[in-house]
Amino acid sequence: MHSVIGQLQQERKRLEHELHRITSALAAFGKAYGHNGTRSGRKHTISAAGRKRIAAAQRARWAKVRAGKKA
Repeated sequence: MHSVIGQLQQERKRLEHELHRITSALAAFGKAYGHNGTRSGRKHTISAAGRKRIAAAQRARWAKVRAGKKA
């Protein structure tokens, strides 16, 4: 039983080491391509005019739905 536990612990250490190598490789590739796999923190914003167009389009869609219910 002790030998099985020892083998499992040894395998766990080997896998941890392999995961560390894979993580390092992924980080290196991310830096080579200009990002590290995380977001840059830049928010996507929409202009006031864009918000107004979206709101007007949504109001028009709801008006169609309401007009369909009255008929």
